Amino acid sequence: MKILVTGGSGFVGSRLIPKLLGQGHSVTCYDIRVNQAFADFTVNADVRDRVALHEASRGVDAIIHLAAAHRDDVKPVSLYQSVNVGGAQNVVQAAADNGVSTIIFTSTVALYGLDKENSRETDTPDPFNEYGRSKWEAEEVFRAWHTQGKTLSEGDATKESARKLLIVRPCVIFGEGNRGNVYTLAKQLSSGMFMTVGDGQNHKSMAYVGNVVEFLAQRLVDVQGYELYNYADKPDLSTQELVSILRKALNKHTGQSLHIPLELGMLGGKVFDVLAAIIRKPLPISSVRIKKFAASTVVNADALEALGFQRPYTLAEGLQRTINAEFGKGRGVPMLSASGGGSQ
Repeated sequence: MKILVTGGSGFVGSRLIPKLLGQGHSVTCYDIRVNQAFADFTVNADVRDRVALHEASRGVDAIIHLAAAHRDDVKPVSLYQSVNVGGAQNVVQAAADNGVSTIIFTSTVALYGLDKENSRETDTPDPFNEYGRSKWEAEEVFRAWHTQGKTLSEGDATKESARKLLIVRPCVIFGEGNRGNVYTLAKQLSSGMFMTVGDGQNHKSMAYVGNVVEFLAQRLVDVQGYELYNYADKPDLSTQELVSILRKALNKHTGQSLHIPLELGMLGGKVFDVLAAIIRKPLPISSVRIKKFAASTVVNADALEALGFQRPYTLAEGLQRTINAEFGKGRGVPMLSASGGGSQ
């Protein structure tokens, strides 16, 4: 297939593109940043550039839309709307104009909101921030594109759309080269400057990038009609379990029993918010990140499991590979039990 990957120079795209090439597909990377590994087949442009996106979509069979404004501290806030929603509108327009029949869109579980237990694809969205809200609105843009592909036959019977749409809502994705929440946590643990905020009993669904990429590559050729899946690698870990696992892998036990109340942690996060505003530079600690860290974010992955998808890596293996790559440690991540408990 001929595939256009928007945001292909990013964390997931940088792993997905080599996978697609290895499967024999022809790939064009579309990104505002050029990854030198893909420079020869990259269109250096913004998803808000409708003309450039239209030209890049000519002759392709599928668009995998990864590009997004996704950090917690995106400024101005209007970028969530212009990039995430406006970008989606440009993608579907380009697909419609060029006869592209397949779109894969990576959304987010953030649209369910915080402290939601076992969120299912059928649950009513309740986003707590502009990122989650804008991703939900972008989903609606893609669903409208799919619905518009349906046609009326004789007798006013609706034919099934020839368009194929896969929406994937991943939870926190971690892995080698990512500087997100899991890396930040491991770095703080490695420095010995970490204290648990709250009681640590909140649970988190997580996803290793190697598994996410495998799933996207497989469903690209198998997707039928409209499909929507949460993505999570089970078992879900409590914050306390995750911290314990990472401490053992890093051999860092300083402050292991130290906990601070959530209210005090939030106050400290607001201090960092003020400091970040003064120096006009994002910091690894913020009130939003602390709030997310202390919240439960567990999603149901039954629909995904029903497909029979076989993950190349266990969650433990993903954590181990990440620690080895980023910190050069090799003590080994403890095995995780089927019930979700890590070694304490």
